[in-house]
Amino acid sequence: MRVTWPQALTWRRRRQLLDPVGDEPVDGVVRRLGAVPAAAEPELAIRLRQSASQPGEVARALADGELLAVYAFRGATHLVTPEDGGAYLALRAAGRMWERSTWRDYYRVDPADWPRLRVAVRDALADGPLSRAELGDALAQDPAYAHLRDAFADPSHTFLKPFVWQGDMSFGPPRGQEPTFQRLDSNPRWRPWHDLDAAGHHALLHYVGTYGPVTSAQAHYWLGEGLGAGRARVRRWWDELADRLAEVDVDGEPATVLREHVDDLAVTEPTTSVRLLPGHDQWVLGTGTADLHVVPPAHRRVVSGGSNLAVVGGVVAGTWTVSEGEVAVSWFDGAPAARAGTEALAAEVERLGAILERPLRLADGT
Repeated sequence: MRVTWPQALTWRRRRQLLDPVGDEPVDGVVRRLGAVPAAAEPELAIRLRQSASQPGEVARALADGELLAVYAFRGATHLVTPEDGGAYLALRAAGRMWERSTWRDYYRVDPADWPRLRVAVRDALADGPLSRAELGDALAQDPAYAHLRDAFADPSHTFLKPFVWQGDMSFGPPRGQEPTFQRLDSNPRWRPWHDLDAAGHHALLHYVGTYGPVTSAQAHYWLGEGLGAGRARVRRWWDELADRLAEVDVDGEPATVLREHVDDLAVTEPTTSVRLLPGHDQWVLGTGTADLHVVPPAHRRVVSGGSNLAVVGGVVAGTWTVSEGEVAVSWFDGAPAARAGTEALAAEVERLGAILERPLRLADGT
């Protein structure tokens, strides 16, 4: 089956609740995307995918355990759901970096010591969330771990990550700018994924279903690169799921979707909707800023740098800023800005203003 890239990007926007905007609750949006970067503007990224929302819902979802904040893709902090997040953590833990000689020599913790150390961390968090320093102090009460006090308090968070990947803890309620950590198994919705292959199959099917049409290289970028699962595992999972996947021709390029989505993709009518997205949005991160069908190569650095994104027909066509109640859009040279239409752009600015709870208008000259 052959489709066009405008069709493919329209289909992908629909799957990512961007066109049309969805009616999912906060955790439903995160579940659909798989993960939402926590260091950018997660609330804006989520609310822009909801037809109705209220400020503060993301914080409430975290407080209620409907969402978790964890170290996930490429070691960065992401919001995930308790049900699906364990699959992504299992993939990250697959690299078992704490067993590498560099880790053993630097932290003076042998692989055989980790089971007992993980129990000690969970016990320290039994009475509630702790800061990094408090967690280090609690572990240092045991002479065997006294040398790890500074490792827990290290602002790089490097030593903390394996405890999250292995399902011992997640981020807790922050104390101002200071993060805290809490036990993961205290969340009744938390689901650990003990079978790595099952976790890999789940993550891969979800990825193709939300970000397709994609290539196996893009699947590795999101699920394996800098994560821990490794290219060989992702490739094997891809092959094992062959009966669930279907190859399509997108303007002469082979790409993959879920077999159950083929017919719907084939009848998708392209649209040129306008969306104003925050920087580091999953629309560009999911398939990578190297996806030239979404990010013009000449402007990849700007997109990777975290600028707010003006997207027309699924293609990043410029950036936007807000100042004194006006939204100014800077279109890229050669971008399909004319297809946006002033009326559609003004409507998107109005929608953005409603979410931010402030009147906004399109700047003159945009």
